[in-house]
Amino acid sequence: MADDYSETTRDIRVSVRSFYLADQSEPDRSHFVWAYRVTIENRGRHTVQLLKRSWRITDAQGRTQQVHGEGVVGEQPVLEPGQNFEYTSGTPLSTPSGFMRGAYHMVVTATGEAFDVAIPPFSLDSPHQPTSRVH
Repeated sequence: MADDYSETTRDIRVSVRSFYLADQSEPDRSHFVWAYRVTIENRGRHTVQLLKRSWRITDAQGRTQQVHGEGVVGEQPVLEPGQNFEYTSGTPLSTPSGFMRGAYHMVVTATGEAFDVAIPPFSLDSPHQPTSRVH
C-alpha cells in the first residue's frame, strides 16, 4: 500500500510516497526495508537550490534516529520556477512499521536567503505490523 503525503512551504511542494520492499526485508531477523519517492516542485517565482537535508526516522517502538547530510542522492539540485526534481531513496528499520519526517535546507539563488522546507511526515507500513498502528 502506498499513500501520497505532501506539504508546501514558501511555494515549494514536497510530495512523498513510500513502498515496503518485501524482497529486501527479512522479518524473521527484524529487518524491514522501505523505499520512498520524493518529488520537490518549485511553484514560486524564484530559483532555489537544495543544499542539505535533515531527517527524523522513528520506529514502532519510538526510537528515533536523526540523519543530516549534503543534498539528496549526491546532488544539490537547482529548481527554477515551474521545475521539479524527483529522487528515490530508502531506509531500513528493525520494526515492521515507523514513520519519517524532515526538512530540506534551501537557498534563493539570487539573494542567498536561506529557508527550510518541511518534508511531510509519512508512514512506513508493512504487512508484518500488528493491527494497532503507531503514528
